[in-house]
Amino acid sequence: MSFPFEMFVGLRYLRARRRNGFISFISLMSVLGIALGVAALIVVLSVMNGFQQEIRGRMLSVVSHVEVGSYDGRVAGWPTLAATLTQQPHVLAAAPYVNAQGLLSSGGSVRGAMVRGIVPQQEDKVIDLGQQMQRGKLTDLQPGKFGILLGYELARALGVEVGDKVTLITPQGNVTPAGMMPRLKQFTVTGVFKIGMFEYDSSLAMIHLRDAQVLFRMGQDVSGVRLKLDDPLQAPQVKAALNGQLAANQVASDWTDMNSNYFRAVQIEKRMMFIILTLIVAVAAFNLVSTLVMVVTDKQADIAILRTLGASPASIMQIFMIQGSVAGVLGTLSGVAGGLLLAFNLDVILPAIESVLGMRLLSSEVYLIDYLPSEVQLSDVVTIAVISLVLSLLATLYPSWRAARTRPAEALRYE
Repeated sequence: MSFPFEMFVGLRYLRARRRNGFISFISLMSVLGIALGVAALIVVLSVMNGFQQEIRGRMLSVVSHVEVGSYDGRVAGWPTLAATLTQQPHVLAAAPYVNAQGLLSSGGSVRGAMVRGIVPQQEDKVIDLGQQMQRGKLTDLQPGKFGILLGYELARALGVEVGDKVTLITPQGNVTPAGMMPRLKQFTVTGVFKIGMFEYDSSLAMIHLRDAQVLFRMGQDVSGVRLKLDDPLQAPQVKAALNGQLAANQVASDWTDMNSNYFRAVQIEKRMMFIILTLIVAVAAFNLVSTLVMVVTDKQADIAILRTLGASPASIMQIFMIQGSVAGVLGTLSGVAGGLLLAFNLDVILPAIESVLGMRLLSSEVYLIDYLPSEVQLSDVVTIAVISLVLSLLATLYPSWRAARTRPAEALRYE
């Protein structure tokens, strides 16, 4: 018997109206289970891809691609160093910075802050901070005028607007007859920026580089030099090349080093979610085992008749493998279609759910961003589909082998 015969009978069994409606229901549930598992996998992985890309993009709008600093936190002669670094391959721009911590006070509110001293004209070439300004301009920072730019959430927590005064308290103190006293300096808020990441919007403040050098007693030194590359993904290679050329007390680090824990956590979460959701697909796929076993039991007489007409055990096995495989293909294709439909429309679906529930499901204070980004990657979709099809095929092997072992005489004894 030819292969089209097995294909014809297998498809006939799949779409036939069986006397046993329970078997048909179980078969339908198996297909739906596979579809649901595949769709869930595609949506979850797409969200995690989108989340990682969105956070990386926002992070790189405030974090430099590569930073060159020193072990003691002070870099002298930064103009010469910056000029040298901009001559390196892949480096587009360089900007000096001073990093320090302090307390910002306004009225009765006090907040800890990461204070960064910058040169506005050079800083805007390294990160896209100028495009993130909600009020004021980056160039409003002028040396000697002690202006300050605040993150949106930080300004809101302090209750200040552009033109208001805030007091910066630095950890470096002044020695007085009464003992060590903290240094205080009043700044005028000249602008408010919003990166879109709560971590930075709630803790980052920027002042002019010269003001930072005076306030933190850096002299003409800086904390380091920040670099912008033509391709952020080249940062590890550029860092390695620079570390082979810098002075003994200087060291380069890239954005993946500075945020390594975060990106490692995202990769681990993505891997674990893939394994967990693949188990859902596996459970649904192996429901085909019970479905096909019941079909084989229900079709004992048909199998016996086919055997007496000359069908080989291999042909019988192919019939039920085709039936189960087609069910797996239908479930997989349905799941891929449904998953892609959901993944591409999450920006509409989530607000609709929030509107119905009357509550916000995502808070930027907890999840860094307040919406679900989605990035569908072809490699993920193909991998999910292949795994689903393979599991479905494996699920057909035992019932098909059992059908092939049916003995016609015993099957027809009580017919």
